[in-house]
Formats: sequence, structure tokens, C-alpha cells
Amino acid sequence: MKPEILKPTFWKTVFLVVVVLGLYAAIVRFVQGLGASTNLSDEFPWGLWIGFDVLCGVMLAAGGFTLTACVYLFNLERFRPIVRPTVLTAFLGYALVVVALLFDLGRSYRIWHPLVMWNPRSVMFEVAWCVMLYTTVLSLEFAPVVFERLRMERPRKILRGISIPLVLAGVMLSTLHQSSLGSLYLIVPHKLHPFWYTPLLPVFFFLSAIAIGLAMTIFESSLTAKHLRKHLELPLLQELGRVLLVVLLVYSVLRVQDLYHRGALKLVLQPGYETQLFLLEVLMGLVAPIVLLLFPRVRRSANGLYLSAVLAILGFITNRLNVSITGMEASAGVHYLPKWTELAITASIIAVGFAIFGLAAKHLPIFPDQSWHAPSPRATIRELESPEKESEAVTAERT
Repeated sequence: MKPEILKPTFWKTVFLVVVVLGLYAAIVRFVQGLGASTNLSDEFPWGLWIGFDVLCGVMLAAGGFTLTACVYLFNLERFRPIVRPTVLTAFLGYALVVVALLFDLGRSYRIWHPLVMWNPRSVMFEVAWCVMLYTTVLSLEFAPVVFERLRMERPRKILRGISIPLVLAGVMLSTLHQSSLGSLYLIVPHKLHPFWYTPLLPVFFFLSAIAIGLAMTIFESSLTAKHLRKHLELPLLQELGRVLLVVLLVYSVLRVQDLYHRGALKLVLQPGYETQLFLLEVLMGLVAPIVLLLFPRVRRSANGLYLSAVLAILGFITNRLNVSITGMEASAGVHYLPKWTELAITASIIAVGFAIFGLAAKHLPIFPDQSWHAPSPRATIRELESPEKESEAVTAERT
């Protein structure tokens, strides 16, 4: 009898094909260089691997600092059941961002240079250090889950004892580099299209990170409930949906005000490639989810929350790609289209991330209904008679 992991399924076949293509593309990249494996050039040096893998990857992993701040700093204990999967998603996201950077750097073996060759006046230097430190913080935040699985109580208790300082460090580091990614484009006021260039770019990047952190939590919780048969914490997701609505409204008001103040709002009436993609990001990432979430029936529905989250995620991914690619094409005088090898490497990185999350969900106690501990001695017999009460008792013991 074959182990379950070896049983062929549609998604396993897709995963295998994507990874094989990604491995071949990676060989081409490191053997023949960037020129043979990408459509990048001196005129357009940043493409898909920066625009999607880095800018979007960091944004999609923002749920880690959002949820940990809610639970550990603001004492919103009711969100604790979804903290572990969110931190896992954040850790995988940042780890894969580092992997993606290895492909984009011309000399990837020099990725360690910012550690010893400091340029404190550079935004990229600050981003590099913050990403490195925050990835370390996320690994320490998630390590207790691994220690719990291995029944290593001593290191688990040590890390639990420093959880608050770790969360504080994570929130500060995230605030710094989420906004600094927007600051990278402040130095190109005459190259970036007026739809996207604004002195408020760091603010917009930070607000969008908060919004997508919430949306990703809803998205991943819905997926794990459906495909991994985990309990869906619908009341918690409903609260996140309300907060997501508020953040999207704040972002929208600031965005419209900024466009009007800079005189860029009238450009919407001009037909063109940039206008179409600008309207796509606004309609998909702001208008559609806001309209949906304004209806209480949608906010109470698991499918409604999932759809709203997916639209917000796709819309803000479009926004980051517009900032990094679409908005820079006219000034560069080129129309950038990623080569198949760029797409293959990006797709394989995403596929590996999904696979690792799935394996972790099956083998590590990241959900409330999973535990490798004996029931809490404080739990009563009546509590242990109900699986839900037992889960609550175990969660209380973890804290």
C-alpha cells in the first residue's frame, strides 16, 4: 500500500510539473546568467522577481505582525487560535522572499554583503537588514510549535518567556521595511507614472500591508478549512472582515485625496495602458471588496469573506506590479514581459510554499484541534467531554 504522499492526484501532478520547470529554469539562471534567463535589461533592471516575489511577497506575509500585535500587545486573546497558521505563513513568505532575491541578484553569493558593508543612507540597506532580522524573529516566534511537536519543553518555555519582546521587535521591523519598500520609489519622481508616484508611497505601502495581512488571514483560514478539513474560525474572520473594511476605506480616502491634490485624478479620463491597469487595481482591490463588505450578510458568510479577501489580494498585487513595472515602462522606453523562465521560477517558489504549509499543517500543532500535549490539568471532566472544550483547554494551557 502506497503512502498517502505518493498517491497521484491532480494537484500533486501540477506541483511536480511546476517544480520541475522551476528547477530547469533555475539551472538556466545560474549557469547562463540573467541575460539568458530573463527579459531584464539595463533600461529595465527590476522585473517580476522584484515586483512580485519581493514587493508582493513581503506584503502577503504581513499577517504575521498584524495578528501577533493583536494578541500579544493588545491582548485580543480571541484571535489566538489563528495566530500560529498566520505566523507560519509569514515565516514561509519571508523565507521565500530571500530565496527569490538569490535569483534576482546578479551575484547571488554576495547576498550577505549588507551585513558587513554598511550604507546607512540607503533605503535598500535598511530593507535588507529589516527583512533579515524579521525573518529571524518569525523563526523564533514559530519555533515553539516545532519544540512542542518534538516535546522539547525547556527551549519552548524559554521562547515563550521572550514572546512579548519578540512581537515588539517584529512589529517595529515590519513597520520599518513595509513602508521603506514604498520609499524605494521616492527617488524616481520623473520616471514613475503620476498614477503611482506620490510622497505618500511609504504610507500607502504600510496601509496596504495591514489590509492584505488581514485578507491573507481570511484567505488561508478558508483554504485550510476546505482542503485540510480544519475548523473554520468564522466569528474571528467576521471580525477581521470588519477591520479589513475600515482599513480599505481609510486607504481609499487617502488615495483619492492624494490623486486629487497632485492633479493626477484627471488622468483617468485619458485612454491608455496605464489607465486600464490603474482602474483594474482600484475596482478589484478597493471598490469591489468595500462594496461587498458593506453588506452584513456578506460579512457573516464564509464565502463572502473569502471572495472579498481574494479580490483585495489580487487588487493590491496589481497595485504593487503597477508601481514596480507598469508605471516605469514609459520612462524606460520598453515594454517588459517576463520570460517563461522568470514565470517558472516564481511559480515554483509559490508551489513550494503551499506544499510546506500543507505538510506543516498535517504534522505540526498549528491549529487549535492539534496538540502533542496531555490535556491541561486545569481542565474539568465536563470540559474534556466536548472536543471543542478540550481544544479551548489546550489553547489556554499553551498561553
